[in-house]
Amino acid sequence: MVAFAELHAQNHKITELSNVFLYLVRDRSMCDTDVTCDVFFDLTNRVKEHMELVDREICGPLISNPDQKVKNTANRFLSGSTEIKRIFNAYVKQWCSQKRRSLTIDDHPSFLQDTEQMFALVMDRIQRETEHLYPLIRKLEGADKQVA
Repeated sequence: MVAFAELHAQNHKITELSNVFLYLVRDRSMCDTDVTCDVFFDLTNRVKEHMELVDREICGPLISNPDQKVKNTANRFLSGSTEIKRIFNAYVKQWCSQKRRSLTIDDHPSFLQDTEQMFALVMDRIQRETEHLYPLIRKLEGADKQVA
């Protein structure tokens, strides 16, 4: 299973990049800079990688746990992950050109609103992982060690 230090490091970096990106894009003139675009693409890649890692390495194994509460928790995170990915992909498709590696903003207030909502959703997911999913894994790993 994936190390918690790695997950926490990913969460910290995503949070940091999200805060920087949100700060930069509040000023319309910053949205067209290479730096802002670099932060955006780094951030979106890290979010996708993190969610895939959590789905594959944490939620996947929990689905086969005999405890129904554990299975339910894993299912909730997986279905939440699916929904966040759908919303995230629509956001990226609407507001950027991956081919040109640039943001495509024709309505800055709408972009800003969508961006704040999108990254609030991502931050909420990270908080739920930290408060609910990681403690569950630690508890299960502790129980496994006691049995062995």
